[in-house]
Amino acid sequence: MFDHPMTVDGADVRTDRRDPVLDPATEQVIGHAPIADAEHLDQAVEAAARAFPAWAAAPPARREALTKAASAVESAADTIARVVAVETGKPQAESLWEVRSMAAFLRYNAALEAPRTVLKDDAEASVEVVHRPIGPIGAIIPWNAPVYVLGLKLGPALAAGCTVVVKPSPFTPLSALLVGVLLREALPPGVVNVINGGNDLGAAMTAHPGLRKITLTGSTATGKRVLAGAADQLKRITLELGGNDPAILLDDVDLDAQIEKIFWAAFRGTGQACVAIKRLYAPEALYDEVVARLAELADTVVVGPGTDPASRLGPLTTPAQLDLVARLVEDAVSSGARVVSGGARLDRPGYFYAPTILADARDGMRVVDEEQFGPVLPVVPYTSLEEVMRHVNVGDYGLGASVWTGDLATGAEVAARFESGLSWVNTHRATLGPQQPTHGWKHSGLGVEKGMWGYLSFTEIQVRYVARN
Repeated sequence: MFDHPMTVDGADVRTDRRDPVLDPATEQVIGHAPIADAEHLDQAVEAAARAFPAWAAAPPARREALTKAASAVESAADTIARVVAVETGKPQAESLWEVRSMAAFLRYNAALEAPRTVLKDDAEASVEVVHRPIGPIGAIIPWNAPVYVLGLKLGPALAAGCTVVVKPSPFTPLSALLVGVLLREALPPGVVNVINGGNDLGAAMTAHPGLRKITLTGSTATGKRVLAGAADQLKRITLELGGNDPAILLDDVDLDAQIEKIFWAAFRGTGQACVAIKRLYAPEALYDEVVARLAELADTVVVGPGTDPASRLGPLTTPAQLDLVARLVEDAVSSGARVVSGGARLDRPGYFYAPTILADARDGMRVVDEEQFGPVLPVVPYTSLEEVMRHVNVGDYGLGASVWTGDLATGAEVAARFESGLSWVNTHRATLGPQQPTHGWKHSGLGVEKGMWGYLSFTEIQVRYVARN
């Protein structure tokens, strides 16, 4: 059983109230997580505020500490990954990738330095624009990628000179609590504080006057609540929210080369990723072949616990997400869609849903128009590119989109028409790592994460004007 404490000001914090954490592959309790109250939040914010001046004032020490933190995460990679695998259900290899990504975020951001822009430097005056750290910030972490997103937020925030109060999801708190303990050997007390709780704690963090920014990865609905909660204090925010990513196959796509890439871009992580392919548009001439080949792949995927090395797909992480996926499939079938593979919960313990391919899907069905966030791929036929472009750019989401074709020039032209922060040709979910920014259009987010853009989002600019006469 896992039993990790919260971390406040570099010390253990345990509470009388401890909530059980379930393994989504077995529905069995795997540990207990302490639950923070308002006093714990105040203590964490106060610790972050005390640590902030010294942390902000010492860039060389920050770089050294972040490099040491990356090494601490790497040294415990297998241990952290095992916790991720049992609390999320995702395969061990994906869990280990999360941990290594966190270490990469820490190392990459440790090497960044904010630019200084000289506007004037003459006998009359020196004028330059510099970047200053915002201050103590709150980071709210989702359940689908708890360690990856933790690193994505901690790396730039800490490198920029901010201190952080972290709140993981109550569904997957164990890995973040463990990382909070491990980081104590590298970071001064108060620089990173990890407390745990539900939506009420997230709302209290958003409203807390001691936190100058909130960075959230989560659903669009949660993002709207954070935006509203932060408005009274004009608090800075970064929101990385939902997506309903389309992928368009053109007539000349090489299915032999691309069909597996398309399948895994939709299903990796059991489809529980904001940038997964959520709806696939195929030309009528290829439609039957595309559906059949995707169904063949879905039928052969090994679905099982994340701790089983043979598993390629795990369960959904929460019972609510399982219920949503089932309802969306039922709604699609009642509206005329056809289940070609899957289409039902697996008859075993755990939140398992069979990898599902839906044929005869169309825009207007909930499973096409909404973010299903699960192992379901609706395939929509189309007759003309202009027709499909009208459909893919309609709606509230604008995170990612891809086009698949044998003509790269045409692919680039189509990709340029997507109303999304990320666009791909012959790939989806591809990234250069920590240096490549992520940005959602429309309801998919506010602000930028990763790269120099994400680093600078944890700073405020200051104009320094020095008169010389």
